[in-house]
Amino acid sequence: MASTQATKQTPGTGKTILVLDDEADVRKLVAAMLVSNGYQVVTADNGDNAIKAFRKSKHPIDLLLLDVVSPGLSGPMVADRIAEIQPGLRVLFMSGYDNTNVVQRYVVEKGYALLPKPFTMEQLSRKVREVLEATRKPVPKND
Repeated sequence: MASTQATKQTPGTGKTILVLDDEADVRKLVAAMLVSNGYQVVTADNGDNAIKAFRKSKHPIDLLLLDVVSPGLSGPMVADRIAEIQPGLRVLFMSGYDNTNVVQRYVVEKGYALLPKPFTMEQLSRKVREVLEATRKPVPKND
């Protein structure tokens, strides 16, 4: 009975997050943090694989958690490509770099969220919940 109640209280129950990070250790750690919060996780090590994983996922993706800098297609490029497939999908960028172009274009202009690296499990959990629970904004326009 206690495990049923714990499952109901888990914030991520029923939500699937696609995580893109080219660093295996970071990707695995972020995935483990999300799974421990009740989310289902699909992972990718580069932008092309993120799009493939999105298309092949057995569960609808509720959130893209994308590293800004990635081999091949960058996180923002992945967000743009997936927006063509599923407009309005929630996106949370993560980055260890203070990239003002990305912040200006994707966070300020398009309304996506940003989680600076490094982050704690609590910061990740809070930001993911915040993005998933936010009132949807108009679908960003792809330039």
